[in-house]
Amino acid sequence: MTASADPRPRFGYGTNGFTNHRLPEALAVIADLGYDGVALTLDTCHLDPFAPGLARRTARVAADLDRLGLAVVIETGARYLMDPWHKHAPTLLDDDPARRLEYLRRAVRVGADLGAEAVSCWAGVSPPGLPDAWDRLVRGCAEIVEVAAAAGVTLGFEPEPGMLVADLADWRRLHADLGRPAGFGITLDIGHCRCLEPLSVPECVTVAAPHLVNVQIDDMRRGVHEHLEFGEGEIDFPPVLDALAAAGYRGLVSVELPRHAHAAPAVAARSIDFLRRAAAAGRQRPVTLPQVGIGSVVSARADLVTRKEE
Repeated sequence: MTASADPRPRFGYGTNGFTNHRLPEALAVIADLGYDGVALTLDTCHLDPFAPGLARRTARVAADLDRLGLAVVIETGARYLMDPWHKHAPTLLDDDPARRLEYLRRAVRVGADLGAEAVSCWAGVSPPGLPDAWDRLVRGCAEIVEVAAAAGVTLGFEPEPGMLVADLADWRRLHADLGRPAGFGITLDIGHCRCLEPLSVPECVTVAAPHLVNVQIDDMRRGVHEHLEFGEGEIDFPPVLDALAAAGYRGLVSVELPRHAHAAPAVAARSIDFLRRAAAAGRQRPVTLPQVGIGSVVSARADLVTRKEE
């Protein structure tokens, strides 16, 4: 399809890149830089969902977001929130996923209270030799799909390099095994597309478009799962932003730089400047996107990554 005059992209910034800031201050910096929204990771330092007074603290965040004019998506990539020894543990694939399920239920509740555009989640890394990992994932996701549907919250499931659901083909299989629920969409990380998908990044956007509910954006190199500042990787961003516009995506496009918190304000300032220039450059020329569908995507596992970042 061919893009016509498209509205301005809505850029956000992930709070996992502001972990040295208190949340109200992080939100204020992000708003002052001109971002339209925030990707809020529920974590030890930012709206801890397991600390006392969650409803009261969530209401305070809602007031801050409203005052600052920021939209929000909820991210669930906290590293050591549930287990101080093991990153991301437990996942839905563990023998006892109860803590993960409770985290996701609370994330849905927070998302509903904040009017979040989506709540994002992922599979986790499958332990070696676990024969029923996929069945465990489907069972856990089915439970959260039900919780989200009851709350009127949209889920965005993110394919993550090195995890059980690593690419768009895996997402398609999971969506089918869940019965293709309407509220179960895709969180697409633009860097991941360059890292391991067999299609070009704009083609990945086109493939994901019918189910796209959340976008993370960062630079990356082929075969290396390392989130880079814009211009440090291999992605040509104007065609990517054109593809999002042409696909009709109107959600947040949030910068995902979780290892840059030491210089968060400067990195966020550089990022919004880069993205605005890329969006303007893309609008100066027509773009024709390939007619590809998600059914045509094959797994990219043969091209797995050399480093797992998250």
